[in-house]
Amino acid sequence: MRGSKADINVRGAFLHMASDAVISVAVVIGAGVIALTGLQWIDAVLSLGIAVVIVLGTWGLLRDSVNLALDGAPRGIDVGEVRAWLANLPGVEEIHDLHIWAMSTTETALTAHVIRPANDDGDTFLHSACEGLAHKFNIGHATLQVETDGDTACRLAPDGVV
Repeated sequence: MRGSKADINVRGAFLHMASDAVISVAVVIGAGVIALTGLQWIDAVLSLGIAVVIVLGTWGLLRDSVNLALDGAPRGIDVGEVRAWLANLPGVEEIHDLHIWAMSTTETALTAHVIRPANDDGDTFLHSACEGLAHKFNIGHATLQVETDGDTACRLAPDGVV
């Protein structure tokens, strides 16, 4: 249960085991009620209830799995907040072509173009930016492309270009 928050695979295994336990208990109780009362319709109602529990319990897992498969930004990472944080780094004038996606269930990646005309501390800036992204947003794999000529428009600069 502890690892189910960080890893979609662990969450899937936990949900599977938890639902198996609940379903087993429900089936035993339902069989006992049917044996005592003879009311056969309890079986159908119990089956529908179990189906609802399974769908509701796994809906979030399905949503997160589809998001992972489609390279969407992971839940819990606010893209606007990441953009604002990067834009407030020393010397940064603009951020564009920002992409954030999950590489796996536990690793997140980022790519971005950073307009920074006075890039006189090159690698120091990149290392501190990547370290900040890792600590603040849990983005462990960041690739930043620094553009020093703010007058020359990057072909990927418009927000509508992917």
